[in-house]
Amino acid sequence: MTLLITVFAAIICTVKWYNRKDDTMRLGTLCIIYWGASLMWLADAIFEYAELHEEYFAPAAADMLNDAFLGFSVVALGLILWLIILLIKDPKGTVKAALRRRAEK
Repeated sequence: MTLLITVFAAIICTVKWYNRKDDTMRLGTLCIIYWGASLMWLADAIFEYAELHEEYFAPAAADMLNDAFLGFSVVALGLILWLIILLIKDPKGTVKAALRRRAEK
């Protein structure tokens, strides 16, 4: 479930990145975060399948719920990291202008 959620987030982000008009929001960074997480979960799925074999395809409901929470947590963490990068890089100069206005008062 974590793999599925992060792959969907990566695909949606990549489509938005591909159809962008400008790169001020740094969507490429968000794509890299999500595709990296997807590759990590793919490796995890491969090793878990090697360990469980056919039992891998019949998880318990509690395990699926835990995996879904983990997947959404990873997507949220990726968004938080992306927002921090946006605040630091400040591509539109919004934070800089706000700090300048506050310093002038």
